[in-house]
Amino acid sequence: MPAREIYLLSPRSLAPETIAVAFAKTSRSPESFRAIAAELSDEKSAQFHEKWVVGYGHASVAEHAVLHIAFENISRLAIESIEGNRLASYTEKSTRYQKWELADFTIPPELSEAGHPLCDEYVETVRFLFKTYADSLGPVRSLVLGRFPPRENEKDEAWDRRIRSKYVDVCRFILPAASLANVGMTANARVLENMIRKMLSHELLEVRQIGERVKEVALGETPTLVKYAEAVPYLVETIRDFGNRESGIGSREVGDWCNLSSYDKDGEKKVLAAALYRFGEMGYADALAHVKSLKKAERTKLAEALLGRLGKYDIPLRELEYSTYTFDIVMDQGAYAEFKRHRMMTQTPQKLTPRLG
Repeated sequence: MPAREIYLLSPRSLAPETIAVAFAKTSRSPESFRAIAAELSDEKSAQFHEKWVVGYGHASVAEHAVLHIAFENISRLAIESIEGNRLASYTEKSTRYQKWELADFTIPPELSEAGHPLCDEYVETVRFLFKTYADSLGPVRSLVLGRFPPRENEKDEAWDRRIRSKYVDVCRFILPAASLANVGMTANARVLENMIRKMLSHELLEVRQIGERVKEVALGETPTLVKYAEAVPYLVETIRDFGNRESGIGSREVGDWCNLSSYDKDGEKKVLAAALYRFGEMGYADALAHVKSLKKAERTKLAEALLGRLGKYDIPLRELEYSTYTFDIVMDQGAYAEFKRHRMMTQTPQKLTPRLG
């Protein structure tokens, strides 16, 4: 009986595209991953991807090539186009723990490169916001100091770290979307190719420029898997079409910030039926019919069996995804920064606007 082995194919010794091919070939080859990788070269790996991933559309192979990309000094508005890709990992410079300097903002190339008449007014307005932010940090810190005194034997440095997030967090709502930020991203080549296509199709020139640079950087590690990523006419034309339409469809009240627009009235029953289905051998329709036939007390007992053992850090079974809710929410940019982390839900964000205050 062959011995079990678990090991890394390290990107320190193998290129990302080579690792992807090593994993891909195991579906047809009886050799070990080490043996397959030893027979590969960068050239052979590129030829494999050109034939199977590009030529035959076996895009899942590209998911094994993983890249780590650092983005520095890009606007928070542009970051949304990066972090909107759900199947990637991000760590962003925190507006909660770090303070911004007066010059930490971008001037959109649509204004700076075209000599736009609004450029001076734009810069003046953003500088005013940054000065207001800087001037607010001290007074708000003093207020927070009074409400959160040092703990017994707590050093001043530890005290400052503990309260920093409270006063910096409160002031960050003043920062405009032009604020510069850094973000680190880890993504596979399949996600990256799709992200580059979306960025090259974006309406903002800054985002398109970032997309070009991401493609250039990625080509150094995955010369085959992203080289065909280009702007997508479907995206460009659809964005332009909907952007030019006058909606005239009602208006939003500022105070009306959270609405449950729709939900599945049988959602709880479907969740319970899905749990029964997962661990049984019946058809789903039979499981759902059974749950619907139960009395409320019996369904409550079934729900307790499903959820009652959850600990503080436990993730419930995926069968809870059988119930869906649609919310329409108005929030400021700071709140959205927390909300957007939950990327596995479907989020449809509207553009930032000063209209709501």
